[in-house]
Amino acid sequence: MKKCFFLLFVLPLFANAQSLNNPQDLYEVPGGLFDKDSLRSVYVNFYDTNYHSILVDSFFANPDYRLPATVTLNGVAYDSVGIRYKGNSTFVLPNNNGSPKVPFNIDMNYWVAGQKLLGKKKVKLANAWMDATFSKEFTASKIYRKYLPTPEVNLSKLYVQNDYLGLYVNTESINKQFVKKHFDEKSGVLFKCDPVQVFGQATTTNGEPNLNWLGNDSTLYYDSYILKSDHGWEELLQLINTLNNNTAEIDSILNVDRVLWAFAVNSVIANLDTYNGFYIHNYYLYQTKDGLFQMIPWDLSESFGGALLGGVWATPNDIYEYDPFYGYTTDAASNPLLYKLLDNPQYYLQYTAHLRTIIDESLDTAFIRNSITELQNLGYAAANADVHKPFTIAEYHDNVESAVWSWSWFYGFAGILSTIDERKPYLLSHAEITKTPPSISNVMVNNNVLTAEVYDGTSVDLMATISEYNSKFQQFTMSDDGQNGDVVTGDDIYSASLPFQASGEEIKFYIRAQNDMAMQLNPVRAEYEFYTYSPTTSILEAAFIEVPILIKITDILGRTITPTHNTPLFYIYSDGSVEKRFIVR
Repeated sequence: MKKCFFLLFVLPLFANAQSLNNPQDLYEVPGGLFDKDSLRSVYVNFYDTNYHSILVDSFFANPDYRLPATVTLNGVAYDSVGIRYKGNSTFVLPNNNGSPKVPFNIDMNYWVAGQKLLGKKKVKLANAWMDATFSKEFTASKIYRKYLPTPEVNLSKLYVQNDYLGLYVNTESINKQFVKKHFDEKSGVLFKCDPVQVFGQATTTNGEPNLNWLGNDSTLYYDSYILKSDHGWEELLQLINTLNNNTAEIDSILNVDRVLWAFAVNSVIANLDTYNGFYIHNYYLYQTKDGLFQMIPWDLSESFGGALLGGVWATPNDIYEYDPFYGYTTDAASNPLLYKLLDNPQYYLQYTAHLRTIIDESLDTAFIRNSITELQNLGYAAANADVHKPFTIAEYHDNVESAVWSWSWFYGFAGILSTIDERKPYLLSHAEITKTPPSISNVMVNNNVLTAEVYDGTSVDLMATISEYNSKFQQFTMSDDGQNGDVVTGDDIYSASLPFQASGEEIKFYIRAQNDMAMQLNPVRAEYEFYTYSPTTSILEAAFIEVPILIKITDILGRTITPTHNTPLFYIYSDGSVEKRFIVR
């Protein structure tokens, strides 16, 4: 069904409505740097013709060193731009093979304050060295963004010293601009969680950025976490200490729901080059002004199995049947964040509910194929002319549908759609995912009382907040006992008075129902998406609802009434449909 936006007006009716909580509005600004329909040519011209050897040397000896260059886009030249090489395996492997096609980190603002490229201070161009399709990061980003803040992605052509270097994946930088866009602030603590060692080197003494507690000395964490803000070590250690030594208080410093969403997406789309995968890295942590750390996904190029097949890596079934609860059941010491969260029964059910939602919403192979086809058609000529890519143009298309094996490299690159085709049935047959959750429908507010129709639930809760940061939702019990605002006992319509009315603030809420086996949320993408209600205007705004919304209940004469026993009732919905009900005592 096509997704629509509905406004449910409850008397008294007012003309002015609040804006919907629609985080998807933050993406794909037409004409912007990440416009998915644009394939731009970026020209980089270094003043020093010996730039390559200088930047290669500095990659190993002084990774933050930048060379000045002129960057030209759409005929506009930008002077004194700071440029360095970036990446890890995607730098080391092409560089070792003598290829000039390495990833670029472009800082427009490095020497010229306020200088931007189509509004962006930083541009990160990935070389897709392990992605024959040039589409895995783009496709993964489109899925992640439904559930949590995610970098945008599109394609660009790169010319260096006026020579065509190839087709690149343009990925949004996670910096102050990014956090301002998603959190409406930019002064919080920001960490890139990634080991500092170069690809091929031995693992650092303190290991991966797995959030294990190493003690109060911040220097013990320097090899695994990279500070990207002016301060933050004290805050990071507080997070890690709370996680490991006072887990019951973890929701006071961590936005748990965002982490559960990140873990769920990682697992469903087999992005195993991240925290709850084979290799713990490739994520950011940002602390918003409410004191909560947010997990932000990064480097999604290994999604859908990526370059993880064969050799010393993994067999296809290791990818396709990767247990979504791996780490909780097998290796608690290596990944305490996953283990500690899933060891909480409430979070366990919430995580499983998120898995079901992602499987249901985001594993439509026909839709994904169409999206990739559009992107690949846009980039085909540029990919075909790219003499530095490590794959053939046939593999550009083939790796969308199926795995590509490189016998010279001794491992394979999982296909996007073949991974989904193999993984989806496995997930749908998983013992935890097959459990039947309650159903929630017909959410409405009347006289500041919230009602929802819930079947097969043993407990139903209103989760509400007035936080400007859209966080710290509090639990309020909804009942079906004919008391405290509930009208009819045992009619499966649960009720609760909306809290925080005296504040006059906009109330943000969702509904959580569970039984002995499973949990259901409404909206299903909560807490990232939620309902808003204004006590002053009595307007309920429902975002992203794919089912008709109940407008009112009438008697046989068309008069609005509250549900009663032994009376013909007519439920009128937002799509024009009418349902007749008769509640028998």
